[in-house]
Amino acid sequence: MYEHLVVFKFNSTITPVKQQEFVDRLLSLRGRIPGILELSAGINVTEESDKIQGYTLGLRVTFDNLESLRAYGPHPAHQDFVASLDGWVDDVIVADYPIKKEEHGGERPV
Repeated sequence: MYEHLVVFKFNSTITPVKQQEFVDRLLSLRGRIPGILELSAGINVTEESDKIQGYTLGLRVTFDNLESLRAYGPHPAHQDFVASLDGWVDDVIVADYPIKKEEHGGERPV
């Protein structure tokens, strides 16, 4: 499995309503792009305000395999979302990494 993390820094013209529209659009991708196992998105509510650095929306997508992750970027539904960001985003941070499911039954080291 693979995890795709994205955080968005919007420009100063964005409104809370517009940010919520982007969240809703992201959430709609789950049923439209094959290979997505889990998808969550939301507005940053951290109380660690000194760590935000202007990033206000987060996205987490879990894919079943690397091929699905690679197919996500060029998928038309994803490209439509990316195009909708034009003029609203100052910066984006992306991290993709392989994940393994935690095995149950054993104690985890602290």
